[in-house]
Amino acid sequence: MATSVHDRERTLFREVGQTVETGLPGVEVLAVELSGPERMTVYVDHPAGVDHALCERVTNVLRGYLDRYSIEISSPGFERPLRKPAHFRAAVGRKVAVRTGAPIDGRSRFRGELVTAGERTLELSSGDQTIEIPYDAIVRGNLIDEG
Repeated sequence: MATSVHDRERTLFREVGQTVETGLPGVEVLAVELSGPERMTVYVDHPAGVDHALCERVTNVLRGYLDRYSIEISSPGFERPLRKPAHFRAAVGRKVAVRTGAPIDGRSRFRGELVTAGERTLELSSGDQTIEIPYDAIVRGNLIDEG
């Protein structure tokens, strides 16, 4: 079941991202998360910040989805979602949490310092262990709020 939700999220991320980024230049869709069969949260960012007016404009651009989903628009917050390799590259040196769809070395949840973010994989360091995780395996990634 988690795989089908993840596949739907990936598809929606591509569709919603293209719709929003074309309709509202400068707005970046960071992530799309399904919190139920008919509810999606769209995380957006903009160089000038995210305010209520921007969230309203994003909702208007996504009006075509309102017959299928209730939509919540959100700023990235302190635990910023990480989905694209570029998001991970910008977070190198920070603490992150990553969840994979299938286990890697017997685990599917990882927390640690993001050491590198290459073309196809990232490396997380936790204690004395470093693990390499392919981007394709990642279901969720977020910064960890250290404040």
